[in-house]
Amino acid sequence: MKDLATGKIAITSQNHGFAVDPDSLPPEIEVSHINLNDNTVEGMRHRNYPVFSVQYHPEAAPGPHDATYFFDQFSKLIDEAKARK
Repeated sequence: MKDLATGKIAITSQNHGFAVDPDSLPPEIEVSHINLNDNTVEGMRHRNYPVFSVQYHPEAAPGPHDATYFFDQFSKLIDEAKARK
């Protein structure tokens, strides 16, 4: 998996039989991660709202822990939203 914003590559645990068609996404949604094996969408984020998703298991254990930074990002979004109130 590749993070398109940072160029970081990570090993991820996957278990899915479907993929998001990037051409079907509305303009406010951007692809954030791709699978390096088949170029499918592995993550996306909203351009205006604090929303993101991934199409793999960032919490997978035992196994790779390369994607645990998502939990830090999620916590940061929550803290930022609280600060705005």
